[in-house]
Amino acid sequence: MSGTEGSWQGQVHRIVAGIGDGRARIDRGVVRDLVNTYLVRSLDMTALRFSIPVLLRARPGASGPGADGAAGVIIEAIKAAVPAERDLYPIAGTGTEHPRHCLPNVEPVTLIASGSAVGTGLWRPDDGNRIDDAGVHLVIRGALPYPGPPAPAAAREVEERLGALIEALDRVVRRVPEQTLAAARALSVDQKVLRRVLPGMGLVAFIADGTRPARNFTPLRCHHRISGPKEGVHVPFCCPPELDPVEVELAGSGRIATGLGLRRREVFAVAGSNAEGKSTILHALIAGQDDHAAGDGRELLVSVNGVARAEAGERYLAGADVSLFFASLPPGLAGAPRAAFGRGSGSLVMAEEFQAAVRAAAPLLILDEDRSATNLLVPGCLQSGEVTPLATLLATRREALGETGMQLPSHLTVLELRSRGNFALRCLVARYPDRAGRPDPAA
Repeated sequence: MSGTEGSWQGQVHRIVAGIGDGRARIDRGVVRDLVNTYLVRSLDMTALRFSIPVLLRARPGASGPGADGAAGVIIEAIKAAVPAERDLYPIAGTGTEHPRHCLPNVEPVTLIASGSAVGTGLWRPDDGNRIDDAGVHLVIRGALPYPGPPAPAAAREVEERLGALIEALDRVVRRVPEQTLAAARALSVDQKVLRRVLPGMGLVAFIADGTRPARNFTPLRCHHRISGPKEGVHVPFCCPPELDPVEVELAGSGRIATGLGLRRREVFAVAGSNAEGKSTILHALIAGQDDHAAGDGRELLVSVNGVARAEAGERYLAGADVSLFFASLPPGLAGAPRAAFGRGSGSLVMAEEFQAAVRAAAPLLILDEDRSATNLLVPGCLQSGEVTPLATLLATRREALGETGMQLPSHLTVLELRSRGNFALRCLVARYPDRAGRPDPAA
């Protein structure tokens, strides 16, 4: 006897077979039981949770380069229509006892493409939600009030609700203006092509003037790569003239953008007082590996792939190479500087992560002052000659760090490197406009 016989899952194929017409229908070619196609009773027994793959007719020219941007516009248009379209209520679980379980289905998302797994629990463009020559593919999830066992009358009710849902999806998609879809496709191409051509320009990242990197966190978007733009006061980025702004032509839209270009192999510092946005810029550079929708604020902040970061922390080291920084191991660790074993301190862990990034030829390495071991960044009065801090390495053995460029948000590192007089260092001073009277901390 099948484990689904007599259950709602056992009825799912019969129910979806009668749903939809030529314009909007079940995407039968991608049906995967209990993955993207299911009808299951919720754990609290009060709702019927569902997932169905849907195929909608797309406008001519909707597929092709940048189609993930257009898919993002369509998904967000559907989310925005849920409160006003009764037939879309099941997406939000409206009418069930616990609609909050469906919040991931309607949470706004401004991320359209990412090589990371961030935001995979939210509804956004991905392999299941895309546009191609066949049309608009969407995986629709939600919940209905539990209608009881799958008797014929209850099954017909569920089939009718899901059929009405698919028809409502088609109505929303047809209302999305063509110019909005075209602009979203062009913006996606802008980011993808720029990321591809940056190395040929000698750059590892580009921050366009007007970028708004600060984030607004929500319970479902609590990581900087998936979170949306900050509300209220949000100071846009503007590249200072002394940092030699660069100009790029955007392949999708044909626009010209100006901004700050971070160069290959360069050490670039972001300095400033507390809460001035130093870490915000660094987080945005990491998120620059992703593609963003219009309005995100970071849509023209683009980084090459492979950005790494090194942070202090305590954990076990299993054969860690820390030899760039440590000539000998501190007490309590076994092995040698090229293969250390034992519980590593903050500076040892950071050294291992730093060397791993250099060994992997990471194009850009992020060092955040708030998460760094200061005694690994600059010399200290109590430091022994067995430890070579980063500032000393940069000033005396830059070649040991290979092609990796670095972002340093540290006053101490800036001052130490500038005190040596023989090290070229570009520095961005983060400062809110209303604090412009303060002295330059990097001067």
